[in-house]
Amino acid sequence: MTSNRRTDRMRTATGAALAAAVLAVLAAQPVEATTPGTAEPGNPVDVTAPGTSSPAAPGPLNADVPPGPFDDSFYLPPPTPPQGQPGDIIRWRPAFPGSNAANADAWQVMYLSTNAQGQRNTVIGTILVPKGVDAAKAHVVGFGPGTQGPAFKCAPSKAMERGTLYDQPAVNDALSAGYAVALTDYEGYAPGEANKPTYIVGRSEGPALLDAVRAAQRLPQAGLSPDAKVALQGYSQGGGAVMWAGEMQPDYAPELDLVGVAGGGVPADLNEVANGLDGYVGFGFLAFAALGLDFSYPDLNLDSYLNETGRTDLADARENDCVVELLTKYPFKKISDYTHTDPLATPEWQQRLAENKLGQGRINAPVFQYHATTDEIVNTPQAEALRETYCAKGMDVTWKTYPSDHLSGIFAGNGDAKQFLADRFAGEPTSPNC
Repeated sequence: MTSNRRTDRMRTATGAALAAAVLAVLAAQPVEATTPGTAEPGNPVDVTAPGTSSPAAPGPLNADVPPGPFDDSFYLPPPTPPQGQPGDIIRWRPAFPGSNAANADAWQVMYLSTNAQGQRNTVIGTILVPKGVDAAKAHVVGFGPGTQGPAFKCAPSKAMERGTLYDQPAVNDALSAGYAVALTDYEGYAPGEANKPTYIVGRSEGPALLDAVRAAQRLPQAGLSPDAKVALQGYSQGGGAVMWAGEMQPDYAPELDLVGVAGGGVPADLNEVANGLDGYVGFGFLAFAALGLDFSYPDLNLDSYLNETGRTDLADARENDCVVELLTKYPFKKISDYTHTDPLATPEWQQRLAENKLGQGRINAPVFQYHATTDEIVNTPQAEALRETYCAKGMDVTWKTYPSDHLSGIFAGNGDAKQFLADRFAGEPTSPNC
């Protein structure tokens, strides 16, 4: 799997990756955009005790439920998820939309979803509706953000607020085109010890994304139609999330009018991705993935495999690290540096990795799958294998590659993904290239 990689290219990838990360931050600097009634970022008001917000009854949120709380306790899940249906809203508040060139109204919501083991859970999402559009007629893009990092401060909604969400140009494209956007944080981001992000676990990400769309359609303040056309878009972690959501949609959310799925840099086979990261520049992503799997499946008992360095560094990462730290603090580290026994080699971990391998289902909507040809983080061959699997299932797949690395690939495919979504919403014929 790694035979096509050259060590010198991997060693120079760190500089390229950091340059791309800096470019992403600069590209996402805030511009003026306001939401009526939004509290100033960082200035909490009228804090409600965690878990005391009125839970949503089954069905859409009642329009007279007040917003809040306005501090970070908003993210804390209730001790037990309330009764209701996936996509039902537990709490909401106005949100600061960050570097939103389209000037949208925005809200954060906590909504019901389903975890990797099929149990009810709660997830945070951000809903954006561009100003000046008829929300009742707007199409909806379910957006899966890419890797942000294990610390609570790295949650996609927080990255959007401070203007460091590197997916922001793609989000802005959707808003500029008049589409509403439902962006998920995925399961697990919360303050303190409650912070348990389930990074890269497809069976958690798929429902989280589909239920973000449902929540957007059920939030009275957004005014969106439950019959709106829906498309899914994401890159890297987000690329995997949209493919998982697409595969799960026919059974999990059949009422959604899904017209297209655009995913880039897709981590389809976690075993193959792990092999390409162990000992290379992107090891930090592998360590984060191990945490994500452990949070999703506590029976994996990651701590029992870690040495003292592993316990110390992973605890520090969970508290402090975002994507730049994952790149700068852990390049060329190995699993053996952090463990006394490799967990990935055990039957328990292999079972969970197999459960989270894409290609087990079928996406009934047209798919645009794209990848960087010199991807040093999510290797290209395993993505090509997913494309072949999808084509063998008779799916409508358009595949495209770009001469870039993983991080610059975020931007390389944005234009084509934007056109793909526009064509799907317009009902244009597809041009699959299986």
